[in-house]
Amino acid sequence: MRLFLALLFVCGFLTNTAVAQNLRPGDAIHISVWQDPKLDQTIVIAPDGTFGFPLAGHIQAGGRTPQAVEDELRRRLAKNYTGALDITVSLAAVNRESDEETKPRVYITGEVLRPGPVPLQQRINVMQAIAMAGGLGPFAARHRIQLHRKIDGADSIFVFDYNAYLSGDAATENIALRAGDIIIVPERGLLE
Repeated sequence: MRLFLALLFVCGFLTNTAVAQNLRPGDAIHISVWQDPKLDQTIVIAPDGTFGFPLAGHIQAGGRTPQAVEDELRRRLAKNYTGALDITVSLAAVNRESDEETKPRVYITGEVLRPGPVPLQQRINVMQAIAMAGGLGPFAARHRIQLHRKIDGADSIFVFDYNAYLSGDAATENIALRAGDIIIVPERGLLE
């Protein structure tokens, strides 16, 4: 029983330490000062990772935990108050745009309806990426779609034949994509 309780305590401690994440620009934090409720507010961290707070000035929050920001606020506000300050800093909202920027993606350009980055979700292949880009445009060279991939620092090019894949030709493989891959759908020539 003691072993079980000790294991439960250690797991709970590890879980709590893993939850404490560093703040990032665009995150919203809620600050509560028990001694002075007029200072309670929710603030969005600026792109440079700082925020301004009354009586404390500008504080660096980017890359720090909410607990570290609490300690900094407590230190800066201590000269304005007598006694110990009860300050709480909590994460109110996570910057989702920042999350999107860090996700792996592949890029598709050329004769597709919506060229641009495509998020790499689980395992996707060339056909799925083309579908996520809205499909091929009316002037796409369907038999010479290129996949550019860096392998050991060198650019490797794989050719994908869209029509052969649709017809079930075994020679054409639907290539699984990796982060950073670039799919180029060229425009067909005059006599194609």
